[in-house]
Amino acid sequence: MVDARTVALKKARRAWQSMTHEERARAQPEGRYRKKPGTTWKGKYFRVRVRPTGDFSSFRAHDVGRKGHILRIAGRRPSGSWDTQSWLISKNDAHRAGDTLVGDSPSARKVLESLPGKETRLKGDVFEGKPRRDIPEREKPTPAQQRAQRRNIKKAQKARHKS
Repeated sequence: MVDARTVALKKARRAWQSMTHEERARAQPEGRYRKKPGTTWKGKYFRVRVRPTGDFSSFRAHDVGRKGHILRIAGRRPSGSWDTQSWLISKNDAHRAGDTLVGDSPSARKVLESLPGKETRLKGDVFEGKPRRDIPEREKPTPAQQRAQRRNIKKAQKARHKS
């Protein structure tokens, strides 16, 4: 003879196993236990998101300038090209003024100025910025790219003459 308690337990177990991880977390009386990164104000960086995460298949972070101050999160698209997904700016190099971010160090100011328009706060330490204008192939190489190419050629020639 099966008692009512055993039936209730089996029914609960079946319902629990059919749930996804997220549904199971929400079913708990205390709700979702894990806070999303950047929403608690406890981190070391402000995140300025430039492009949606869904556009990329993998990510890589690298320091820009001094170690640990400004990091560029590069995302790889399914096509194989890389692009900036977001910037991480140390809280020592910037501060929040209302719903915008203000750079305290020259490098932080340079990164924030390179983004068109003002970045707006989404939640916590996460800000939304706009990506730079996409330059069509017919306008390339741009004057900045031409200057960089000339500079690199001169640098290579100088290095070759030294050795």
